[in-house]
Amino acid sequence: QAQVVESGGGLVEAGGSLRLSCIDSGLTFDNYAVGWFRQAPGKEREGVSCVSWSGNTAWYEDSVKGRFTASRDKAKNAAYLQMNSLKPEDTAMYYCAACSAIGGSIIPALAHTSWGQGTQVTVSS
Repeated sequence: QAQVVESGGGLVEAGGSLRLSCIDSGLTFDNYAVGWFRQAPGKEREGVSCVSWSGNTAWYEDSVKGRFTASRDKAKNAAYLQMNSLKPEDTAMYYCAACSAIGGSIIPALAHTSWGQGTQVTVSS
């Protein structure tokens, strides 16, 4: 059963900003890097960002570099994604989960990731 809750999504115009939040009640974040993933209709889920366990290093999918900033608050078991200069192609359901950054790809860290309900981001042109 999912133990993460994502929030902060919404409808914004292109060029706008949103800040997503994720709270983990299952304490999975304690032991892993934490990432954001997104899935657009008809497309596979893709990794967007991954912040290291220490919070000192972050990796990003190429299309969001320079626009998105990921962070975490270990004391709150929380993760955040600040999204600026949003584009219509950023429209998707966004999820957070433990992550790994391997060979330029961001993937779920756990073989059996329990996904939350996600938060919808819609960017109008």
